[in-house]
Amino acid sequence: MDRKSLTILIVAVALLFLLSPLVDKMYPPVPRKPGMTNQVASVTNETTSTSNTAAAATTTTSAPATATPSGPEKTLSVTNNSLICHFTSRGGGIGLIELIDYRAAIDCSRNLPGETNFANLNNQSRLPVLAISGAESITGDNNYTLVERGDSVIAEKVLPNGLRITKQFQMVSNYLFTAKLRIENTKGTPLLLPETQVTVGTATAMAPTDDPTTVGVFWYNGKKADEVTDKYFANRTLGCIPGTPRSDYENGAGNVDWTAVHNQFFTLAAIPEQPALQVRIHKYELPRIETTNAAASTLNSGYETALFYAPTNLPANGAIERTYTFYAGPKEYNRLAQYGQKFNNNLDLIMGFSGFFGFFSKLLLLSMNGLNAIGLQYGLCIIAITVILKVLFWPLTHASTKSAKRMQALMPQIKVIQDKYKDDAVKKNQKTMEFYKEHRVNPLGGCLPMLLQIPVFIGFYWMLRSAIELRGVHFLWACDLSQPDTIGHIAGFPVNIMPLIMGVTMLWQSHLTPPSPGMDPSQQKIMRYMPLMFMFILYKMSAGLTLYWTINNLLTIAQTKLTKATEPPTATAVSVAPRKRK
Repeated sequence: MDRKSLTILIVAVALLFLLSPLVDKMYPPVPRKPGMTNQVASVTNETTSTSNTAAAATTTTSAPATATPSGPEKTLSVTNNSLICHFTSRGGGIGLIELIDYRAAIDCSRNLPGETNFANLNNQSRLPVLAISGAESITGDNNYTLVERGDSVIAEKVLPNGLRITKQFQMVSNYLFTAKLRIENTKGTPLLLPETQVTVGTATAMAPTDDPTTVGVFWYNGKKADEVTDKYFANRTLGCIPGTPRSDYENGAGNVDWTAVHNQFFTLAAIPEQPALQVRIHKYELPRIETTNAAASTLNSGYETALFYAPTNLPANGAIERTYTFYAGPKEYNRLAQYGQKFNNNLDLIMGFSGFFGFFSKLLLLSMNGLNAIGLQYGLCIIAITVILKVLFWPLTHASTKSAKRMQALMPQIKVIQDKYKDDAVKKNQKTMEFYKEHRVNPLGGCLPMLLQIPVFIGFYWMLRSAIELRGVHFLWACDLSQPDTIGHIAGFPVNIMPLIMGVTMLWQSHLTPPSPGMDPSQQKIMRYMPLMFMFILYKMSAGLTLYWTINNLLTIAQTKLTKATEPPTATAVSVAPRKRK
């Protein structure tokens, strides 16, 4: 590959990377003014909504009809040591939950220790937490009386058919609160209680800087947790081929132990005392946020989640009670694991640390928190973990470097074999493998350390993308290790220093690595400059992730140079000499 072709390749990759921000810059989405948030009054009947009728026609389920409350709204706010819960009479539940210890967004340009713009959950929701949806015989006009009694908040209403619905909320501590739902038949004759949905909350992104791919819903069936994200609703084949979009999801068979709506760093989880029949999720579009941040245009979906209960007969003067424990707080592994043990329900699966790579994510997070507990700043914790991993992998990397040098020394002889049998591929491969065996070298020896580090890197990625511990943590010029280390913009394009340094170190490392034997010269040039593609891919990743990769590259470069410096020039020639046949 000549210089011109290589330049064209690099420019093409760069244009591919810049395509999305350029389109957003040239053709920005038309912003719409945000509608009323956390107000049940803004809810309209889904069966008559023009925008949802077409979507519902393509799915097997649809959101239940909900009456539009009328009359004045009464609100009530209750605070404990960690939460501020804002109750509303419209729907008789919690419209918004604020987290006192966290800010809604990290603004690097401001330093406001008295910031009152708290992080929140269930924002931009259409229904409050514990709202009831279903037939009119169970919802009525959805207006409740709202009173505070002692340390509890009571929402109550009596329907014309004789049903009395009472909801009792009680704040606990450490991001917990409980709710008791009682449905009572006040008449002397039996009543049929129709199918009912009890709202858990709505999953939405909280800030324009949030990763929209981390917004979704988890639910646990007693054995495993399933996550529902926009991938399900987009319904694309192989992740890219467009399909018929979905607007609703339902699953479960009397085994819904808990469900949780979540965004990148926070979650609202509902744990029923008795498992619910099903979990149901309805996707709806949110008003676009008026902002110059192009990323905000992707934060336009809400995932309204509810627990479903089948119809049942309610005897005369009989009642049904359902009790729930709610966790509304940060996605902290230690805290969630503690509650998971308390309720015996693996609540820590909300972190997404499941499967093979999840093991590494959990191990790395515990290691990072352990180092921080002894006084190490989180940025230094990432560096320390990278150094520890490099020391553990040092023997393999050392063997890999020596193997690469041996292979490079054998290149002339391998080239002779390839030229001699160039017309017979089978013979060429056979002779080449015999040559490797004779000289006791492994052509894949240089790949082993990289393959072993892939699970660690992926584990780091999954851990860092939702690690609340890194949110708002400063390190060097980065003001937030959970976000890109943007120091400014050029023509609207962010300037991120750490990925650029990472790209330079990757190029340096690739030029120190000997080429694989038998590789075509054009392929060698492509492999030399392939790290640039990784730099583009990781350009908008978190500063914590690019910090890890940069330090790892620098340590690999240092080890490569040290190995070359300590190996005498004649050692390679002696070691690659073929064995004499007896």
